[in-house]
Amino acid sequence: MTGDIIIISAGSMGIIGAALSLFLAYADKKFKVEEDPRIEDVLQIIPNTNCGGCGLAGCRMFAESVLVGKVSITGCVAGGQSVADALASYLGVETQTANKLYAVVLCRGGEKEAVKSSIYKGEKTCVAANFTGGEKACTYGCFGYDDCVKACKFDAMAMNDNGLPVVFYDTCVGCGACARACPRFIIEMHDVSHKLFNYCRNKDKGAVARKVCKVSCIACSLCVKDCPVEGGIEIIDNLAVVNYDKCPQDTDAPIKRCPTKCILYDEEEKITKEFYYSTLKKTAA
Repeated sequence: MTGDIIIISAGSMGIIGAALSLFLAYADKKFKVEEDPRIEDVLQIIPNTNCGGCGLAGCRMFAESVLVGKVSITGCVAGGQSVADALASYLGVETQTANKLYAVVLCRGGEKEAVKSSIYKGEKTCVAANFTGGEKACTYGCFGYDDCVKACKFDAMAMNDNGLPVVFYDTCVGCGACARACPRFIIEMHDVSHKLFNYCRNKDKGAVARKVCKVSCIACSLCVKDCPVEGGIEIIDNLAVVNYDKCPQDTDAPIKRCPTKCILYDEEEKITKEFYYSTLKKTAA
């Protein structure tokens, strides 16, 4: 009797399993979504770095989106103009100019300039330090760890001997991974036409800011007065802010009287990968 029950149960399970298999096979064939074969062609054109610079989850999603017109052919920041031109040719559309972006670290308060108010013994990452405040007295500046450098997939950043990240102007593709990795948002993506920057994000009043960092902005307004265009630079929240829609980017006039040298002109273009590592060799020698 027991043996009959086992046989019947096993047979029933076999029949149910076979029925479900047939149903799944039918459903798979019936509801199968055919993938656009052009996706693979587009993936052959773009660099496939999955850097996230296009704002999408990955290169495949970008390929799918560009084919249906959801994103521009210039959306692949890692590919730049050459990829935009190649996509335009493949899709049979008019090419567009790709705006070149690069990352700018808006803090110069390194080991030599920033005052330390505590000893941090936690995990040596910016994200972890952000929960406790880290070691530096400035609550707006760079922690001095390398989250941003690790986030860069293009070997376009390094930590210098002053405990600050350096971006290589000639290697940075503008994907924004480093900016997204910074918990204090001191890394910004800028158009290559931008030359004038205030390398400070401290919003404390001048006297307080100066006590915690030698190169902090003290909102003295000298750069505001020296800017050749009214409204080109404004003081907002105790901080000099460059208005790139107004402020000319072909003059260093606003930097000449800055008492802390926090506002500088054309610094980024000087820092190439070759130049940075050549200076390291000279220092070692």
